[in-house]
Amino acid sequence: MKYSNLIFAPILLFSFLSVYAQNITMSQEEMIALTPKWEGGRFPDGRPKVPDSILERMKNISLEQAWSVLRGEGYTHQYEYGWQNIHPGDVLVGRVLTAQYMPVRPEVREQLVKKGTEDGRIGDMVSWPIDMLIQGDVYVADSYGKVTDGPIIGDNLGTSIAAKSGNGVVVNGTVRDMEGLMQIPGFTSFIKGSHPSYQQEMMLTGLNVPIRIGPVTVMPGDVVLGKLEGVIFIPPHLAEKVVKTGELVMLRDQFGHQRLREGKYTPGQIDARWNANIERDFSEWLEAHIEDLAVPKEEIQELLKTRNW
Repeated sequence: MKYSNLIFAPILLFSFLSVYAQNITMSQEEMIALTPKWEGGRFPDGRPKVPDSILERMKNISLEQAWSVLRGEGYTHQYEYGWQNIHPGDVLVGRVLTAQYMPVRPEVREQLVKKGTEDGRIGDMVSWPIDMLIQGDVYVADSYGKVTDGPIIGDNLGTSIAAKSGNGVVVNGTVRDMEGLMQIPGFTSFIKGSHPSYQQEMMLTGLNVPIRIGPVTVMPGDVVLGKLEGVIFIPPHLAEKVVKTGELVMLRDQFGHQRLREGKYTPGQIDARWNANIERDFSEWLEAHIEDLAVPKEEIQELLKTRNW
């Protein structure tokens, strides 16, 4: 390393620490800079605002369909498995608001709490992310898998989360008051477990910043899709593509399954590239069932315009 770099590196580090000590959230400019491929609307803090219509349609997309699209676009580390869904069978979809927790270091926590108080934040640090939630958000927290003295929410905070966001949470760690959480309507949540203790010796070091959930780097404004025991995080600029591609696959599967039950085609025909006759049959099936399918009618009409059968 050159001598000039040896001098410059500490200056950069000092500059970063000075800013970090003042604010645990990213600025609007930083948020926009780290999500450059998103061209749609944003919240005042710069977080990408994927439209509600896309979020609603995302609920019908399978994890496999979403995973295939993301992998094809070069996003190979977006899925994490091994979760406990406290409302088994229900689906979680929403825009991500992130929180990063770390083991406590007294002098660091003291400074973070001091700055939070100056900024008007109320109560313990675990409530700060909840105060920021709005409808359609999903609170995604990395509490580093801590079990004993690790739960960052119970049924009181869970009730507030549900009221503010209309959703549950994704917590890379534990929660408490499981019986109470399971009784909250719509609180579909993915957790690593539960424990009767409450959080101690922890501190919130990042709010609406990039965090790690298992193998995934999660960004504020990502769209989370949670089903069964898996959770996938979708970059906002790919959310619409995931929905449209997933809907097409879903329609083709629905058609194929029906024709297999009817015995009209063999498994080999449905699993292979469809010939012109099957494609024509599929288009006619779409037109005949357009009012009954889970995909919006206008989307099917747009799809039919591109077909030549």
